[in-house]
Amino acid sequence: MGGPAPDPVSMSALREPDVDGDPLAQFAAWFAQARAAGIEHPEEVAVATATPDGVPSVRMVLCKSYDSDGFVFFTNYASRKGAELEANPRAALLFYWGALGRQVRVEGPVQRASRQRTEQYVASRPRGSQLSAMASPQSQVIASRGWLEDRVEELAGHYAGTELPVPDRWGGFLVVPERYEFWQHRDDRLHDRLLYTREGSGWRIQRLAP
Repeated sequence: MGGPAPDPVSMSALREPDVDGDPLAQFAAWFAQARAAGIEHPEEVAVATATPDGVPSVRMVLCKSYDSDGFVFFTNYASRKGAELEANPRAALLFYWGALGRQVRVEGPVQRASRQRTEQYVASRPRGSQLSAMASPQSQVIASRGWLEDRVEELAGHYAGTELPVPDRWGGFLVVPERYEFWQHRDDRLHDRLLYTREGSGWRIQRLAP
């Protein structure tokens, strides 16, 4: 895979007895290690969606939170990914931390995040970012960048001195994991791959061939 050469310290074996039985806890440990290693924006994640007839698309977003409910990212519901997730509510996520020779795949059904969660996140964003989200008809063809900049300026003037509303078309999606895969780079292409799948109220761990 591309990117910086993996840190030799991170090449330790990924063995079943050593991983957490809860994939969320295992993810949290790896995420913390990625941040501690100085990886910029470890929350960057590729999100793959598909139309009902199976035409795929993928893009990079920021995973804004993860917990026992799932993994959350935000978008315009009328964007391409938003439309595809409404029509075919399943997604695949890929976190890639090349400096550590690691990637994590998460797959599962998708649902809209609560409005409360969306409003809390929007309120935490800089005002300029909020204005951009309001102005942009994401994924739609526009006349020019000037048109977009004029729209931002218009909205800034209209809402000067007041709190910005949260557009109905904008909000979060929650990916509810039913499958995780942890991948660790090893020498000579004998990489480690551990798969977690739901089994009753817990998780089953299996090794996949690299």
